[in-house]
Amino acid sequence: MQPSTVPRASNPVVGVLVGADREAFAAYVASRSAPLLRTAFLLAGDRQEAEDLLQTALSRLALAWHRVREREALDAYVRRTMLRELLSLRRRRRVTALLVAELPEAPTELSGVDAETRLLLWQGLRRLPPRQRAAVVLRYVDDLTEVETAAVLGCAVGTVKSQTSRALATLRADTGLRDLNPSRISPPEPR
Repeated sequence: MQPSTVPRASNPVVGVLVGADREAFAAYVASRSAPLLRTAFLLAGDRQEAEDLLQTALSRLALAWHRVREREALDAYVRRTMLRELLSLRRRRRVTALLVAELPEAPTELSGVDAETRLLLWQGLRRLPPRQRAAVVLRYVDDLTEVETAAVLGCAVGTVKSQTSRALATLRADTGLRDLNPSRISPPEPR
């Protein structure tokens, strides 16, 4: 985790938290920043944009900390905030992104998958529309259930199923992924 990603105590947003709330928030940020940054990176496709998404989501969480009753739902709140912010940013700026030949350093590695396979999968994910990519990332990388994914995306469970199905069909038909040997990948079974 980059130091700039984690809200600092001197940050005015974190300054609104006092005592036990401040300690609980700091503990949450310390324990969950890396997995949430991975999710942000997979959603955004850019390390810097992922860090910005996570920073924004954590800042909003700090402001809403006193209203959060279900502490188990913090990850869902942060994921939903990151997704909404990403979609909002994409709507506001319709500028095409500069694609580079080299994939930047990934925040975490997929265990048991070689670098070439990760690159091919990453390129396939980048070609998916944002909502389909979000559904696949939340279902298969973050291992959320269909119901949890629907809550994060703010849609019906049926929409999650159709978005995931379309995304997987697109990935299966992707000529860049056709030569990929399925035995090189061991995806988790969705819940």
